[in-house]
Amino acid sequence: MVHTPRSARRGALLVSTAAMLGLLAGCGNGSGADVRSDPPAGSPGTAAPARETPGPPASAPATATASAPDTASAPGRTASPAPPRTTAPPDGPTAAVPATSAGGSRCHTSELRASVGRNDPGAGQENFPVVLTNTSGRTCTLRGYPGAAFVNASGGQVGADPKRAPGTPVTVTVRPGQSAWAGLTFSNPEVSGARAATPAGLLVTPPDERDALRVAWPGGPVPVSGNASSVRLTVLSPGTGP
Repeated sequence: MVHTPRSARRGALLVSTAAMLGLLAGCGNGSGADVRSDPPAGSPGTAAPARETPGPPASAPATATASAPDTASAPGRTASPAPPRTTAPPDGPTAAVPATSAGGSRCHTSELRASVGRNDPGAGQENFPVVLTNTSGRTCTLRGYPGAAFVNASGGQVGADPKRAPGTPVTVTVRPGQSAWAGLTFSNPEVSGARAATPAGLLVTPPDERDALRVAWPGGPVPVSGNASSVRLTVLSPGTGP
């Protein structure tokens, strides 16, 4: 039996103990609860997933035209109304239209033609419509009584001027081609016994005019003097007769 000194055995025991401690330390780093775990490394060539980060809301896109101010959201402020838009005609400003052109102005003698309609006798009376017709290209008006006078062939007046019969004048609007009429009435001379004469024509003067229109008289004898010799005219009415 080989005798080993005590000091050698003690040194060998220390070496063996140190080796065991080193082995246990290495095994403790491989597993255990206190081992820290690092996040897995990404695979080469693969991007990390993007994280959604909430940002400020996107602003509304700008508009090309300005909108009207919101008066409801601004208390104490009132928007002024926009002035009406006016468009000038392509050939310049429009000339003012006379007020009389819309409803027509007074008819003048040169714009009219006179005529005597058919007799409508009754109860010893002779009744002739005296007609004024608009021959112009515009609308005009007639109001009141026309003037009238019987004349002979040489133009001299026969008898007195007709008198105005009671009536209410009205404004008669006559368009081109339209007419107005007034009644000329008198008692038949053969019935009344008045002195009579047969005129050649009748002068008719439109209301408020000075120039007269001459027409042939188709009615035969008319009273010129004596009892019941008066001739009367009525106010003008629309049309050509009753």
